[in-house]
Amino acid sequence: MTSYYPEFISLALIHLLAVIAPGPDFAVTVRQSVREGRLAGMWVAIGIGAGISVHVLYTLLGVGALLHTHPSLMVVAKLAGAAYLLYLVFSFLRSAGKQALVVDLAPDALSQGSGRRSFVLGFMTNATNPKATLFFLAIFTTVVSATTPLKIQALYGVWMCLVNAGWFVLVSLLFARPGIRQKFLRLGGRLEAFMALVFLAFALRLLWDVGGSWLEAAAG
Repeated sequence: MTSYYPEFISLALIHLLAVIAPGPDFAVTVRQSVREGRLAGMWVAIGIGAGISVHVLYTLLGVGALLHTHPSLMVVAKLAGAAYLLYLVFSFLRSAGKQALVVDLAPDALSQGSGRRSFVLGFMTNATNPKATLFFLAIFTTVVSATTPLKIQALYGVWMCLVNAGWFVLVSLLFARPGIRQKFLRLGGRLEAFMALVFLAFALRLLWDVGGSWLEAAAG
């Protein structure tokens, strides 16, 4: 096992830098922590960690390489990711239209079904992110040796799931702090509208990538 430490350290550092870079996972964790409190944010974080397992699994099974060698499949993955982000856009805009956003839940309170919804939200946000697909394909083909045993690669995947969940738990704890949370809650529906714009930007970027792929295919 010790012979794989250099490889693991390289992978862990690259992954950590990718995790802390703001993206859809960060945005959805902040939104849920502010809107529904600490536990809801933590359930989102756990869902994000679980969502990573989807990318790890298909990468280990070789599906990631299949997506890379068949651009049409990657286009489908990007369209699916964009569709889910657009669903979140409309969901957040619908929430922004409701004036009663000012909730006063205790940090450890959860409304009925909120934990499950938050977990699913985190899971789907990460699992449908095609950028994660490209990241895991790159990291497992450039950093991880082809001779590394599958069980060691699986351990790498477990580590990345835990790091993702741990990082976003910390993010949820920060934004669920009473002072920070109340400042955001005073924004009312504007917070939801802002988050909708953030996810719209991510969705449009994916659609732009798809459009570029189609133009390259047509030119070829």
